[in-house]
Amino acid sequence: PPGGGGGGPPPPPPAGDNPTMAGIITALKIQKKNKERVNVYLDGRYAFSLAAIEAAKLKRGQPLSDQEIEDLLGRDSFQKTYNQVLRFLSYRPRSEAEVRRYLRDKKVSPSIEAEVVERLTAAGLLDDQAFARYWVENRESFNPRGLYALRHELRQKGLSEEIIALALEDVDEEESAYRALVNRARRMSPLDRQSFRKKLSPFLRRRGFSYEVINAALDRAWREMVEEGRMLDESEG
Repeated sequence: PPGGGGGGPPPPPPAGDNPTMAGIITALKIQKKNKERVNVYLDGRYAFSLAAIEAAKLKRGQPLSDQEIEDLLGRDSFQKTYNQVLRFLSYRPRSEAEVRRYLRDKKVSPSIEAEVVERLTAAGLLDDQAFARYWVENRESFNPRGLYALRHELRQKGLSEEIIALALEDVDEEESAYRALVNRARRMSPLDRQSFRKKLSPFLRRRGFSYEVINAALDRAWREMVEEGRMLDESEG
């Protein structure tokens, strides 16, 4: 039988000035190297491949017009793109702007981009408010940042000012700075107060905290470190 059902599909026949693909389905063969793809043969020759879920709707002996083939290939293109985006989302949640940038980098057509975004949104897989909350909570838990830095990061993700404001409204910046500072200070050798401030103030500035917040966190952390015997108490001796 034509095509042999190998690992990859054979090349389609050369097209003329007015190519047509219409014909009768003579074979549907699962690809050996990708069980989720099916090669479709028309009139005894390989014509195109489809996702198995789409190919399951076809049968041998079924006639396909050019328009039906175009519709099949359009749905297949959408499904392949949708699956790519699902993999992209599997690493971490994304903002809508991130997904749109990803699709444009893949040279996806505007119509498929719009359909993919619409499907993801309807499925609850694309939600900028939920993404903003995730981003802030993740930072707060593992890598505290100041409001300035958080706002900058969320803007880079393409989020609106309204969504950013909602995500940041419950952030206690002084508490975040203190936690970041204590985690760092507990890994350091004992220091005097001046050295403590000199080493740790730039650390907090790089994380986007304001001077007022930094000073408050330094004072609080210093007192705690001295009480724990981790820093040099200059009042002794």
